[in-house]
Amino acid sequence: MSDAAAVRELRLVVTADDYDEALRFYRDVLGLPERAAYSSPDGRVTILEAGRATLEITDPNHAAFIDDVEVGRPVAGHIRVAFEVDDSTAVTARLAKAGARVIAEPTRTPWNSLNSRLQAPGALQLTLFTELGDQDRP
Repeated sequence: MSDAAAVRELRLVVTADDYDEALRFYRDVLGLPERAAYSSPDGRVTILEAGRATLEITDPNHAAFIDDVEVGRPVAGHIRVAFEVDDSTAVTARLAKAGARVIAEPTRTPWNSLNSRLQAPGALQLTLFTELGDQDRP
């Protein structure tokens, strides 16, 4: 692949019925820094920085396995957004206080991370994960 064809950024675009609430939640509560904001005669858009981006592709069987590990039952839809955070327990509590619905409290996974699951503004299901590292393996 030539450099001209290389992908330079992954941008997840969320259309939120309550734009102000979604912006407050993701920018002000979760802490995603604002990169840019634009408006048109009929609407607004804000681009938030979310650190490094990856695109995780899974088949339905593995998606069901992840749901089972993190939540204990199938709950994810076609798209789930995962954020790596320094303390998934504290961030889960902060987001819940700000209006997210906790689907599953932080749970240690077989891949040695501490993951929680929430339903957040913009109709997004979120996984918050903290990598525990080799020293914390059971």
